[in-house]
Amino acid sequence: MAKRPRDPNQLAKTILDVAVGNIEDKASPSKRKIPKGRSGGLKGGKSRSATLTPEQRHEIAKLAARARWKKKD
Repeated sequence: MAKRPRDPNQLAKTILDVAVGNIEDKASPSKRKIPKGRSGGLKGGKSRSATLTPEQRHEIAKLAARARWKKKD
């Protein structure tokens, strides 16, 4: 992955070239990884809750409630 230049003038030119479409931005994350991660993230909570015992879910819920209602100093 190519790094962006540190010189402000070169960086500005690079950003302008990317915005105009003269070059492809190599420093930004790939767009094809986003949908895959999104679909995996949607499955994660359901599969995790299916493997937890009721006692484990109860403990997690208690911790979440404590964090939610914790008084701020």
